[in-house]
Amino acid sequence: MSEDVRKVQLIMSLRNQGVRDKRVLEAIERIPRQLFVPQTFADQSYADQALPIACGQTISQPFVVAFMTDRLKLTDRMKVLEVGTGSGYQAAILSQLCRRVYTIERYRTLSREAEERFTALRITNITAMVGDGLKGWPKQAPFDRIIVTAAARDIPEALIEQLAVGGIMIIPVNAGPGRQELKRVVRTEDGIEVETLLPVRFVPLVEGVAKEL
Repeated sequence: MSEDVRKVQLIMSLRNQGVRDKRVLEAIERIPRQLFVPQTFADQSYADQALPIACGQTISQPFVVAFMTDRLKLTDRMKVLEVGTGSGYQAAILSQLCRRVYTIERYRTLSREAEERFTALRITNITAMVGDGLKGWPKQAPFDRIIVTAAARDIPEALIEQLAVGGIMIIPVNAGPGRQELKRVVRTEDGIEVETLLPVRFVPLVEGVAKEL
């Protein structure tokens, strides 16, 4: 089966699972996921499942990427912070839907490889940094939207502070032993409003920059 056929099947599956935003589906169709997965798993690029990448991390299941992106309600004028660059796939999807993406990764190897992919795809509206995602990116705040692609113990105060009033953050949060829930956080004039969206499974959000050999 060709990659084009697999991609069409994936888009149909995402639509059937409730992802209806045409712009999100078009972005997923446009970005070649096979460039973001290890060569070993190239034949599974368009399977609706998470796959392992370097540094013990994962590239998220396409449905989860699409669902989180859909719930951000992006416009082409927004500035977005992503915590957890990973392979760069989520940032590449975001880049098609907003004005600017700032993405933070604790592993230098992953950040460098992601930047190489952005360059190869001629994506010019992503700025990547190696850093502690729990601290966000204060110099670029406030952000219209924030997306976190690793599970936090609770909603980080630093990220709430960097979210513009009226802004939305999508973040997986621990919800007890072996459980995680995807949360939608809206910052208001008086604080935050939190909505639980669905159960998920992400790698943990870890403090600091990783030490690599």
